[in-house]
Amino acid sequence: MKVLLVGSGGREHALAWKLSMAPRLEELHAAPGNPGIANLGRCHPVHAEDGEGLLALAGSLEADLVVVGPEAPLVAGVADELRHAGVPVFGPSAGAARIEGSKSFAKELMRDAGVPTAELLPIGRPPCVIKADGLAAGKGVFICKDQPALDLALDAARVFGDSIVIEELLEGEEISVLALCDGAQAVALPAVQDFKRAEDGDRGPNTGGMGSYSPLASFGAAEIEELLDAIHRPVIAELAARGTPFVGTLFAGVMLTDDGPRVLEFNCRFGDPETQSLLPRLEGDLLGALAAAASGHLSDSDLAVAENAAVTVVLSAGEYPAGVDVGSPIDGIESAQETGALVFHAGTALKGDRLVTNGGRILNVTATGDTVTDARERAYSACERISFPGMRYRKDIAGLAHV
Repeated sequence: MKVLLVGSGGREHALAWKLSMAPRLEELHAAPGNPGIANLGRCHPVHAEDGEGLLALAGSLEADLVVVGPEAPLVAGVADELRHAGVPVFGPSAGAARIEGSKSFAKELMRDAGVPTAELLPIGRPPCVIKADGLAAGKGVFICKDQPALDLALDAARVFGDSIVIEELLEGEEISVLALCDGAQAVALPAVQDFKRAEDGDRGPNTGGMGSYSPLASFGAAEIEELLDAIHRPVIAELAARGTPFVGTLFAGVMLTDDGPRVLEFNCRFGDPETQSLLPRLEGDLLGALAAAASGHLSDSDLAVAENAAVTVVLSAGEYPAGVDVGSPIDGIESAQETGALVFHAGTALKGDRLVTNGGRILNVTATGDTVTDARERAYSACERISFPGMRYRKDIAGLAHV
């Protein structure tokens, strides 16, 4: 199979790494890709949201499958443009991707599907949560425990658009539950936990994610299936009934409250950096599973979960999420890889032959082990070998895990 992977971040590098192992892979292409992906396949200078450009590229490559990584092109309808031209796509239509593109739409959908979620509030009154209604790259959620925080949040959320959603503040442990979907069926992936705040101890502003780990203590296959029955499958059925079947990865952010699980948000794609901790735990043919989902035959897929654990640590620019770093030299990746860790490129570029920074989240360091503790130690050992000016990372990723 010839595969075109859309995107340029750490999630896409992880997908390229896993897809490159597929027995049926003939050619791997990426648009636009990054220097890490370029070591696995051929990168093309086509923007992820350029539907016409991607369609032309897929045609010229005679691509058998297009895998869309980021949310923005999905919400913009890139998958529709490709499908309408007969190109198989793993990724939802614009209609189905509204589940991430609009928080208010997701709320209405969950209500109709009978899915438990945080209650909407008519006005902002602490404690509460303020959310930008549209896409915000993980940075549009603000927890408001007092009035000053609420005042700041209302101004900050409107940077992403005029429309906001106000919800009750839920307490509990937050987990990410992802499922591959073919429009009618859903196959669960392992549960994973990510770390959204910029600083140790879950302090600082929300980010796109500073690290992740899997598995979670006391949250195995049976518990995940219960969540899929309560959350994912009703939503998939509701979307199908509305004429917008969901084909792709349906990702639920779930709060495990004392009153049971509640959905915080839905995403319409693989998580970032959740994917970097999920894929090293998957056994079997990921390409076959994605192709089966795209063709509506997910039951034909063959994926198993290994007994190992994985931990991912994000290395970011010093000013992230407020700022980015561009053009600083990066050293030590080969040394980190010599430890057995995987280093996924998230915000990098080549300046001549020199690898340099090119974003907010620069690299993702993932390690596996028999337990989360083992994987965590290996990940941080590898992180210590990498350097670039201003490099910053949380020191407490998976620190409280007991697996």
